[in-house]
Amino acid sequence: MMKRQSLSSSAENHIAVFQETTIRRIWHNEEWWLSVVDVCAVLTESLDAAAYWRKLKQRLNEEASQPVTFCHGLKLPAAYGKQRETDCANTEGLFRII
Repeated sequence: MMKRQSLSSSAENHIAVFQETTIRRIWHNEEWWLSVVDVCAVLTESLDAAAYWRKLKQRLNEEASQPVTFCHGLKLPAAYGKQRETDCANTEGLFRII
């Protein structure tokens, strides 16, 4: 279950915690968008969640689901702090992926 966080500091506005794992997020178009790679890491316990997401996205494209329609590249902080474009999805998009 995702822990509820106060919105008092900007750091808390960009990170959610799920099963003690960080999930990067951003407020975009009046809703939260979460990093798909971070969600994949939590749900699959994959050693390389980015590779897992790339392969899943490829399979979805082959099935004509076109994840680009519900995933957007938004800038989130990378592990080393620099902003990088990351595939993000809102709640509806994440449920479609799952």
